[in-house]
Amino acid sequence: MKKLILEARINEYAMRDHNPNVPWTADEIAETAARVRQEGASILHFHARTVDGQPLNTLASYDEIIRKVRAKSDILILPTLGFISNDADAKKRIDNVVALARDPATKPDIAPIDTGSANLEIFNKELGHAEFAGRIYENTTESLIHYARQLKQAGVKPKMVSWSVGFTRRALMLMDMGLIEEPGYMLFHMTDGRVITGHPGTVAGLEAHLMFLPRDRQIEWTANVLGGNLIALADTIARRGGHMAMGIGDYPYPELDYPTNEVLIRETVRTIRSAGREPATPDEVREMLKLS
Repeated sequence: MKKLILEARINEYAMRDHNPNVPWTADEIAETAARVRQEGASILHFHARTVDGQPLNTLASYDEIIRKVRAKSDILILPTLGFISNDADAKKRIDNVVALARDPATKPDIAPIDTGSANLEIFNKELGHAEFAGRIYENTTESLIHYARQLKQAGVKPKMVSWSVGFTRRALMLMDMGLIEEPGYMLFHMTDGRVITGHPGTVAGLEAHLMFLPRDRQIEWTANVLGGNLIALADTIARRGGHMAMGIGDYPYPELDYPTNEVLIRETVRTIRSAGREPATPDEVREMLKLS
């Protein structure tokens, strides 16, 4: 069977009140990157954070992190565009990645494009109350076309992030327009718990995504669960030929006693090996995704 791409999603916007092992500083991110790479991860996805965990969407912060990560390991780099913390002008979300790509020392290997807009309320079912009821993550089609063109010019591979079937169809539109080349790399971004925008992090939720993935396109698909346990789906994903985007940035994993990212990757590798798959190295991922 083909090798499995393991992307480590090490921090996102997670705070330490749920899992104290979330890395925030550049040094912590670089050390975490080296440890998850040693355990089998081939891609690092990270958000720059301040020393107290706030989002930090500056070019200097990403420059520092990437240089420190690459000094410690050969893991592939996949920074965020900033999500809702970088929302003043959606078109400008891509600017840091484009600037980083001008220097080979800091050029990201992959960058995400969330191929649609989403309501980002948090539903407290026990209280019957929706928090952040007015919060929207806006990605107009005009912005998505801009992102895809900018990444193509910069030689950075897009990761098409699909929260639902409509997102997948829009990602395929970008491929049909010639803005994203095959093989595509697509993340099925499932959600669980109090996050209700997205397919649920279940076998049925995953299968609903896969039903609309065309068989005549070269697309490597991966999956994560924001707010839920992705390891519960690891065997299914491995046997269905997919890949995994895993980390304590998405979920604190109380089932594993609030582990570090490297412990989580180690447990994931154990599970996928039992399903007959092996983790891909960064060089193997470069070949699989045809990274420049």
